[in-house]
Amino acid sequence: MKILVLSFYYPPDLCAGSFRCVAFVDALKKTLPEDSSIDVITTFPNRYRSFEQQAEEHEQQDGVTIHRIHLPVHKSGMLDQSKAFFTYAARAFALVKTEQYDLVVGTSSRLLTATLASFVSRYHNIPLYLDIRDIFVDTIKDVLPRRIATVAKPVFSLVEKWTMRRADKINLVSEGFKEYFRQRYPDKKLSFYPNGIDSVFLKAPQSVEGELKQSELCIRIVYAGNIGEGQGLHSIVPQLAKRIGDTGIIQIIGDGGRKTQLEQEIVKLGVNNVELCSPVNRDELLNVYRNADVLFLHLNEYDAFKKVLPSKLFEYAALGKPILAGVAGYAAQFVKQEIKNAVVFSPCDVEAAATVFQQLKIEETPRPDFIQKFSREKIMCQLAADVVRIVS
Repeated sequence: MKILVLSFYYPPDLCAGSFRCVAFVDALKKTLPEDSSIDVITTFPNRYRSFEQQAEEHEQQDGVTIHRIHLPVHKSGMLDQSKAFFTYAARAFALVKTEQYDLVVGTSSRLLTATLASFVSRYHNIPLYLDIRDIFVDTIKDVLPRRIATVAKPVFSLVEKWTMRRADKINLVSEGFKEYFRQRYPDKKLSFYPNGIDSVFLKAPQSVEGELKQSELCIRIVYAGNIGEGQGLHSIVPQLAKRIGDTGIIQIIGDGGRKTQLEQEIVKLGVNNVELCSPVNRDELLNVYRNADVLFLHLNEYDAFKKVLPSKLFEYAALGKPILAGVAGYAAQFVKQEIKNAVVFSPCDVEAAATVFQQLKIEETPRPDFIQKFSREKIMCQLAADVVRIVS
């Protein structure tokens, strides 16, 4: 059996899609019959311009072949990202055009990787399994300027329909997506395998219940990840830092399209308790997390984000640290039901954030039930088995 996996991101790139895909491929290797093979077509690391990591163009090991495609230099703008994707799509199709596959799997957040997988499925007349990590059509109305979104949404809605109608099965990483897909694609088989906790966080030293932070004078609040419109950090972090004053330091680690605006807001408000740091690899990130007192998460105040379930919640919860989360909808419900010593506030509401922050116990909180329930290795094994059933 020969499987094609299409993913725009793959290690050593730093993002949730990258980490999810490699865990899935590892699980798929263990699930497939002997003498099977997997082709992964992805890109060279490109998530952050400020983080460079070497990678091979072609890798082959244990039945897995990885092809990485060079992309033109791009920033976070839609035009640049579109050029980058179409470069990926054209070169990916050239690689698979003459190959023979039994199944294509597309893991996608911004729709078009799924669309490419749908095109390949049609071209080779093979089954298609889609792993959907975001609802792009639902998001563009919020993150794009209104005049552009007015034109783009109907176009991408048609693209989405063309893409999804080909799928033999669709996995959704958030059950918050269920209603959207049930309404638009009632005949499609759906599954729900979330991101789960990556093994690197499970291997980290476990928390000891009740262990207090070393210093009660200044609480270190840490966020690590993308700094974009979707996170809306520029709308909450400077104001929250000013509100908590000398009682806390907010450390932001990452890069993205709104980092400059975040820097400008910090200067504008004259706060000096925000630290901005460049992206780091996962080993360094674990050290940062260990030194944190509170882990911070925020999504912008958009209706589309009420459906998502951020992958960061899983890694945060596994580490046993208190969690301060500015989320709404399904994510807020998930935090309240599943994660101990975690509080939520309405996105962009500084006063609410400052209020619930006071409710946190600044101490370690082991979450063994959560860890057992949401192990990524276990979830990816279930996803891989679901994929293989399509062609068994």
